[in-house]
Amino acid sequence: MEKSNGKEWSERIEIVLVETQDGANIGSVCRAMKTMGLVNLTIVGDREYDENRVRTLALHASDLWENAKRTKTLDEALSSSIFSVGATRRRGKFRKMSSYSPEQLAEKISSLPEGKVSIVFGRESDGLRDDEVNKCAAICTIPTSPLFPSLNLAQAVQIISYALFTGNMEYRTGLVAVDKGRINRAVDGMSRHLDAIGYYKWDEEKKWTEQFLSDIIERSALSESELQRFEKIFTKTESIVKFKERDQEE
Repeated sequence: MEKSNGKEWSERIEIVLVETQDGANIGSVCRAMKTMGLVNLTIVGDREYDENRVRTLALHASDLWENAKRTKTLDEALSSSIFSVGATRRRGKFRKMSSYSPEQLAEKISSLPEGKVSIVFGRESDGLRDDEVNKCAAICTIPTSPLFPSLNLAQAVQIISYALFTGNMEYRTGLVAVDKGRINRAVDGMSRHLDAIGYYKWDEEKKWTEQFLSDIIERSALSESELQRFEKIFTKTESIVKFKERDQEE
């Protein structure tokens, strides 16, 4: 595995803030990010923020605020990511099986090929909703005292950013994993093939299966050619089932 330099690893990490409520907290996040070499910030939602509150807390990291991307939805924010992680104690409705500590997350990211990695943080008041957690391939949970497990937004960003900064951040170069948008399209196609052969017995089973396929593909960091071969299995399965059905009718 070829080792990446510090600039490369930091540029592939994106911090995503979902509907942050106070501009001062965005400023604190900018400062936490910059001290660990992170530069990519995306803010989800259409809330307007007080510039003075953001800049006062950001201090010399105001450039991250100035260059931050704004998206209306989390889907849009994650569309070009090869791997997305929700920073939360929740596992979501579909109970994410992949839960990392900050140190484990650094190790996981170092094993991924080239491409953007998004780490998603929720609202100050109640964090990420279940449906937002479900859009991520895995979760990252910061160990805290059960007596008082709450961290503020900037603290959580700082702890995870520090783990990434100190985790060497090597990754496989020369390989390109498919992004979230491509994964969503592939899963839609796979689900249609399963539906066509009567695989689903109830609506909830379809949701669970689609979530499972999406998570597995994203965590595996498949290349385009690998994903195409995976898709072909579903296409061929439908063809075989339909052929056997016609053969039985005759």
